[in-house]
Amino acid sequence: MASQHSSYDVVVVGGGHNGLVAAAYLARAGLSVLVLERLSHTGGAAVSAHAFSGHPARLSRYSYLVSLLPEQLMADLDLDLQLSSRSLASYTPTIRAGRPGGLLVERPEGPGTEQSFRELTGGADEYAAWRRFYGDVAGLAEVVAPTLLQPLPLEREIRDQVDPDVWRDLVASPLGAAIEARFSDDTVRGVVATDALIGTFASMHDPSLLQNRCFLYHLIGNGTGEWRVPVGGMGAVTDALARAATSAGAEILTGAGVSRIHASDDSAEVVWDDGSGTHRVSTRHVLANVAPWVLRILLGGPEDPNTKPAGSQLKINMLLDRLPRLRSGVDPEVAFAGTLHLAEDYTQLEEAYDDAAAGRVPRVLPGEIYCHSLTDPSILGEDRPGTHTLTYFGVHTPSALFDRDPEGAKRLAVGRALESLNLHLVDPIESCLATDTDGRPCLEAKIPQDIERDLAMPGGHIFHGDLEWPWAPNRARLETPAQQWGVQTDLASILVCGSGSRRGGAVSGLGGHSAAQAVLASI
Repeated sequence: MASQHSSYDVVVVGGGHNGLVAAAYLARAGLSVLVLERLSHTGGAAVSAHAFSGHPARLSRYSYLVSLLPEQLMADLDLDLQLSSRSLASYTPTIRAGRPGGLLVERPEGPGTEQSFRELTGGADEYAAWRRFYGDVAGLAEVVAPTLLQPLPLEREIRDQVDPDVWRDLVASPLGAAIEARFSDDTVRGVVATDALIGTFASMHDPSLLQNRCFLYHLIGNGTGEWRVPVGGMGAVTDALARAATSAGAEILTGAGVSRIHASDDSAEVVWDDGSGTHRVSTRHVLANVAPWVLRILLGGPEDPNTKPAGSQLKINMLLDRLPRLRSGVDPEVAFAGTLHLAEDYTQLEEAYDDAAAGRVPRVLPGEIYCHSLTDPSILGEDRPGTHTLTYFGVHTPSALFDRDPEGAKRLAVGRALESLNLHLVDPIESCLATDTDGRPCLEAKIPQDIERDLAMPGGHIFHGDLEWPWAPNRARLETPAQQWGVQTDLASILVCGSGSRRGGAVSGLGGHSAAQAVLASI
């Protein structure tokens, strides 16, 4: 389908959530905006789908929770979107000396959390350390979060507002050192460490500090770090953003696969193909809501395998007839209400990293489970009473593990993920799975190769590449609006507006907001 006009102020390449955020801001400011999306629908990874035939449940198939999306951004765009808090932060089942137990963390924390720590660790010290550590994290979040909708601060401007010991522990030194110094219990250490590993393949002692950056992004959203469930599923986020963009006057074309961008500093031409042929438009600004590696190809560069991102996650979507009982005796509606940690003791995380770094699917696979239907039953539709969705997210499963035999390695990884869960269940999870209209168990798995195939994210990397600190290096050039907002490329007419921007990653809208603000500041 051809566009309505031959020229636009802004063309957004990619209709994921960040592209829709940018389109909404710019259209509301009176600019003409065209969004081109390769797939038949907008949203990218932030979508809901009927994954299993015969069941009306709509699963958040790829992205699954919201943390970084600022309340101010939602207000700016008048988003018709409800985010619900989960009733519990986490539950971590344990087996010690053959005895099932678990660590319960409430939201907000109350006497039950303190008692759970005491029962697990035998005293009060570990809970006190937990409180001190997350108090320090909250202090850093309170400094960083208000800057996320502003031009990039310099590193020293953030550092000077943070206690030097906290800066050392969370920013300047590998996070593993702080965890090992502050905590003594293996399970508690692991629960802290997991936020550093979502979609990130790194040891807790990696000198690159990639794990520190991942940890920070998972704990600074809106100054609280709370991960919330979008009512109606992740597709509700996309739908609200698409409505905001189109109601402001943005034009959205789906089924429009961009094949080339011809650009100079002053202008650009965007070429796309659809079922009716090849089309092109001219524009002053292109906002690239694709991975920077993909953008280089669209601009005529090579497909360089040496710089291609590599994702690291195993996503399993399940639909259950009933929640399974746990060996610890905890109520399943409590255990699954927040994040259920599996095989995520600190030593287990490091052993799994060592396995994967040596090219082996981890023998004991760490991961975590979310039951969105306990927080938002609406996603089940009219399915049978007792039905629930489960989402499993496995770590230390880099894409290289699946290169040689994708399906075989996937089966092995899924089997080990379910083993990690079944270890703590009275009812094996397989016995609780619903079946589809063909009698098949309602379970689907996504490895990085599937993410790349489905969503064109190179290497299946959910952040489009390694995360960066959400501030600028002290010696950074911040002369142009694009540089000041962390969305610059080598061409002035091309800006990054997705997860590959300086403050990209996760369902945040920050990449789209930053790119839109850079455009508005330049005109």
